[in-house]
Amino acid sequence: MGIATRAIYADDPSSPPRAIEPPMQVAANYRYHRDPVSQLTDSSRIHQLTPTSTHVTLPQLSPLRDKVHVILALLTPKCIFIGEGYHGVHRSIKPQHQVAGVEKLTLEDLDQLGHGDLLHIKTPLNPTGEARNLGYYVAKARQAGAYISVDATLAPPQLKDPLQFGVDIVMHSGTRYIGCHSDMPCGVLVMGSIVGSFESWLGILSLRTLHLRVVKQSQTAEKFVSRLHEEVQKPGSLVVRMIDKVQHAFLQESDLKDGWVASVWMNKEKHARRFPSRLYILQHAASLGGVESLIEWRAMSDEGRDTRLTQVSCGVGDAEDMKSDMLKTFESLLWDFPQARYIN
Repeated sequence: MGIATRAIYADDPSSPPRAIEPPMQVAANYRYHRDPVSQLTDSSRIHQLTPTSTHVTLPQLSPLRDKVHVILALLTPKCIFIGEGYHGVHRSIKPQHQVAGVEKLTLEDLDQLGHGDLLHIKTPLNPTGEARNLGYYVAKARQAGAYISVDATLAPPQLKDPLQFGVDIVMHSGTRYIGCHSDMPCGVLVMGSIVGSFESWLGILSLRTLHLRVVKQSQTAEKFVSRLHEEVQKPGSLVVRMIDKVQHAFLQESDLKDGWVASVWMNKEKHARRFPSRLYILQHAASLGGVESLIEWRAMSDEGRDTRLTQVSCGVGDAEDMKSDMLKTFESLLWDFPQARYIN
């Protein structure tokens, strides 16, 4: 079956009779069946209906291979090689350095990559959107006898499957693309832990439309970025007066042409600071991957970033409406910064 069909029907064998969608079960303890052979539900919650549906469906979307047996918590590497990306990951490494002496190095230090080390790649990058060459990094890891993990928050299975490149571990954000309505805190990592019942219930419902949303959001992003990119090339245009450059994976030479996250660099910090909060269709919030379109002045949550940088997450809305929303906001900013009217 295709990936869209599997997202809908993969959990059918684990669903109760007559239930089109899995019911939300919140109980933590269950009685054994009078016939213990016919029902395996127990107090450990492993066979709870709602999490089971989610655990059955997720592997169907991104098939697990025999080589993917390494659990990040058990790797205990001496060194972690990591580039730019989500600042939360970098913050998580700091306690490991303090407690276990794990050293953090950059991707420019791969000549020091050794046996048992961890090479962590984020592709596409957050918040700037560049796609990494996974084949290159997998080869580097294998040559050194190191592990390689990929943070694929911006590229769910519909867009790219890092496991096909020989990656050991893949991380996905359940909050972003699985839970599409900004109501579900969840991360997906092959570790065997149990997702909460409510989050599982929300997630399985959202998985039904994952294929449709990813394709639609990628199409919206490509149209939106294309329009802005064209305007940036026109001297004296309204967009040029406010925007320095636009970036998205499809604008670069890479094997990933899709994705719903784009980066927009404003000409001035003062523009970037005020711009997101004045938009109507694009909401100013620090998230991505949902059905709504969001924008964030990145400096608010990611210390050290270019203060002119804004991150755009395209939802399922119309790209032309998003562009129109931006143009109207640019016009309003011209009243605050009249000198911008004369930028060529």
